[in-house]
Amino acid sequence: MTLQTHLVEGIEYLERPGAPGGPVLMLLHGIGSNATSFQPLFDELSGDWRVIAWNAPGYGRSEPLPSDWPLAFDYAGALHRLVMALKLDRVLLAGHSLGTLIGAAYAAAHRDRVARLLLASPALGHGMSRGSLSPTAQARIDDLHRLGAPAFAAARAARLIYRPEDNPGLVARVREGMSQVNSPGYDAAARMLASGRLLDDAARLFVPTDVIVGAEDVVTPPDGARRVHAALRDEARGTLTIVPCAGHAIYLQTPAAFAAALEALAETAC
Repeated sequence: MTLQTHLVEGIEYLERPGAPGGPVLMLLHGIGSNATSFQPLFDELSGDWRVIAWNAPGYGRSEPLPSDWPLAFDYAGALHRLVMALKLDRVLLAGHSLGTLIGAAYAAAHRDRVARLLLASPALGHGMSRGSLSPTAQARIDDLHRLGAPAFAAARAARLIYRPEDNPGLVARVREGMSQVNSPGYDAAARMLASGRLLDDAARLFVPTDVIVGAEDVVTPPDGARRVHAALRDEARGTLTIVPCAGHAIYLQTPAAFAAALEALAETAC
């Protein structure tokens, strides 16, 4: 498996090349993660697929957004610059957690570029007005500044894995990725999370959309995924999958099940 890292239009991304004319999958990570967190999926997906996992603005070598208080739409604009720079006509788009807010915003604004959308472990957002922070978002920023990234990751990583005591290796992988977050990227993402309104964005989607969540997810519980699925237009509502014995980091804990949901994107894209 050949993985390549690139920097285009101020956005860093990890790519696994596929076959000419094969499906193109774009992966959007969550708030405490990065592009490399998706690597366990690559072996599960067909070698014909071109797989691209971005580092969101402010993560890795990706340039931060110019606004201290960005909205999901602003991240979607950065994603569109990347899509255009790579000359991608249509993509299969999958967002995890915070990435679902970005994915939904992008699909709503550029539905001609998205063949099908997957919302994984969807973060509903806190529905705050721009410039206001929810207590949860404020606590995230405060904890990162107070503890520093390594201790911040150590305090939070176990919550993303079902039965962390039985899966220390998975917890370690989550902790490794989370320990790489920094300001201002994480702070801006937390502010975007505070203003996010995924249910509103879901109702505006015309792109066929599937939803997947771990049955044991305590960060974005299954009830939220059910609400997102119900909010979709009838013509856009795809499959709702609840994966047993999986927590929030579903792509790590059950990569085969997550990959199956991704494979279904290509099979049912229109």
